[in-house]
Amino acid sequence: MLTPYQVRITVIKKTFNQELVDAYTEGVEWKPEGCCHSYPIGHTFISDGHIPPGFSDWAWADIQKYVMVLARGGNMLGTRPGTFVTNCTDGFRPVFFLLERLDSPENERPQETDPHEN
Repeated sequence: MLTPYQVRITVIKKTFNQELVDAYTEGVEWKPEGCCHSYPIGHTFISDGHIPPGFSDWAWADIQKYVMVLARGGNMLGTRPGTFVTNCTDGFRPVFFLLERLDSPENERPQETDPHEN
Protein backbone atom coordinates (compact mmCIF):
# COMPACT_ATOMS: atom_id res chain seq x y z
CA MET A 1 0.00 0.00 0.00
CA LEU A 2 1.34 3.39 -0.95
CA THR A 3 1.73 6.16 1.61
CA PRO A 4 -0.37 9.23 0.77
CA TYR A 5 1.48 12.39 -0.16
CA GLN A 6 1.47 15.22 2.33
CA VAL A 7 -0.36 18.34 1.21
CA ARG A 8 0.61 21.84 2.34
CA ILE A 9 -2.37 24.16 2.89
CA THR A 10 -1.41 27.86 2.79
CA VAL A 11 -3.69 30.83 3.51
CA ILE A 12 -3.23 33.09 0.46
CA LYS A 13 -6.13 35.57 0.62
CA LYS A 14 -8.80 36.74 3.06
CA THR A 15 -11.81 38.73 1.89
CA PHE A 16 -14.88 40.36 3.43
CA ASN A 17 -17.97 41.16 1.38
CA GLN A 18 -19.55 44.08 3.26
CA GLU A 19 -22.01 44.74 0.42
CA LEU A 20 -23.42 41.22 0.83
CA VAL A 21 -23.58 41.58 4.60
CA ASP A 22 -25.48 44.86 4.19
CA ALA A 23 -27.86 43.39 1.64
CA TYR A 24 -28.60 39.96 3.13
CA THR A 25 -28.19 39.96 6.91
CA GLU A 26 -30.04 41.44 9.82
CA GLY A 27 -29.61 41.30 13.56
CA VAL A 28 -26.03 39.99 13.44
CA GLU A 29 -22.90 42.10 13.21
CA TRP A 30 -20.53 40.40 10.74
CA LYS A 31 -16.84 41.24 10.93
CA PRO A 32 -13.79 40.02 9.00
CA GLU A 33 -12.62 37.94 11.97
CA GLY A 34 -13.06 34.53 13.53
CA CYS A 35 -13.03 31.10 11.92
CA CYS A 36 -10.51 31.08 9.03
CA HIS A 37 -9.92 34.82 9.32
CA SER A 38 -7.95 34.12 12.50
CA TYR A 39 -5.14 32.60 10.38
CA PRO A 40 -2.64 35.15 9.02
CA ILE A 41 -1.90 35.19 5.30
CA GLY A 42 0.99 32.83 4.71
CA HIS A 43 0.03 30.51 7.57
CA THR A 44 0.54 26.88 6.58
CA PHE A 45 -0.82 23.53 7.67
CA ILE A 46 0.34 20.07 6.59
CA SER A 47 -2.19 17.33 5.91
CA ASP A 48 -1.54 13.64 5.45
CA GLY A 49 -5.09 13.23 4.19
CA HIS A 50 -6.64 14.09 7.56
CA ILE A 51 -7.60 17.44 9.07
CA PRO A 52 -4.45 19.15 10.34
CA PRO A 53 -4.35 20.12 14.03
CA GLY A 54 -5.78 23.62 14.54
CA PHE A 55 -7.50 23.75 11.13
CA SER A 56 -11.13 24.88 10.95
CA ASP A 57 -13.66 22.02 10.77
CA TRP A 58 -15.88 24.16 8.53
CA ALA A 59 -13.09 24.93 6.06
CA TRP A 60 -11.93 21.29 6.13
CA ALA A 61 -15.41 20.15 5.08
CA ASP A 62 -15.07 22.49 2.08
CA ILE A 63 -11.54 21.59 0.94
CA GLN A 64 -10.96 17.99 2.03
CA LYS A 65 -11.99 16.50 -1.34
CA TYR A 66 -9.26 18.50 -3.10
CA VAL A 67 -6.67 17.63 -0.44
CA MET A 68 -7.53 13.94 -0.90
CA VAL A 69 -7.10 14.11 -4.69
CA LEU A 70 -3.62 15.64 -4.27
CA ALA A 71 -2.70 13.27 -1.41
CA ARG A 72 -3.46 10.30 -3.66
CA GLY A 73 -1.31 11.65 -6.48
CA GLY A 74 -4.10 13.10 -8.60
CA ASN A 75 -4.41 16.52 -10.20
CA MET A 76 -7.22 18.94 -11.03
CA LEU A 77 -7.85 19.92 -14.64
CA GLY A 78 -6.55 23.32 -15.66
CA THR A 79 -4.10 23.78 -12.79
CA ARG A 80 -0.41 23.12 -12.39
CA PRO A 81 0.18 19.48 -11.42
CA GLY A 82 0.16 19.01 -7.67
CA THR A 83 -1.55 22.34 -6.90
CA PHE A 84 -5.02 23.77 -6.49
CA VAL A 85 -6.56 26.99 -5.15
CA THR A 86 -9.78 26.67 -3.20
CA ASN A 87 -11.67 28.47 -0.46
CA CYS A 88 -14.06 28.01 2.44
CA THR A 89 -17.72 28.55 1.58
CA ASP A 90 -18.35 31.44 3.96
CA GLY A 91 -19.84 33.81 1.38
CA PHE A 92 -19.51 36.88 3.59
CA ARG A 93 -15.85 36.34 4.54
CA PRO A 94 -14.24 33.68 2.34
CA VAL A 95 -10.63 32.67 2.89
CA PHE A 96 -8.59 31.23 0.01
CA PHE A 97 -6.09 28.40 0.34
CA LEU A 98 -3.28 27.18 -1.91
CA LEU A 99 -2.96 23.39 -1.81
CA GLU A 100 0.41 21.90 -2.79
CA ARG A 101 1.34 18.24 -2.92
CA LEU A 102 4.69 17.68 -1.23
CA ASP A 103 6.80 15.12 -3.05
CA SER A 104 9.07 13.01 -0.90
CA PRO A 105 11.13 9.85 -1.46
CA GLU A 106 8.78 7.63 0.56
CA ASN A 107 5.99 8.65 -1.80
CA GLU A 108 7.77 7.79 -5.04
CA ARG A 109 5.36 5.92 -7.26
CA PRO A 110 6.65 2.99 -9.29
CA GLN A 111 6.73 3.58 -13.03
CA GLU A 112 3.61 2.10 -14.55
CA THR A 113 4.24 -0.38 -17.29
CA ASP A 114 1.98 -2.08 -19.77
CA PRO A 115 2.11 -5.83 -19.08
CA HIS A 116 1.42 -6.44 -22.78
CA GLU A 117 4.50 -4.55 -23.98
CA ASN A 118 7.61 -6.55 -24.85
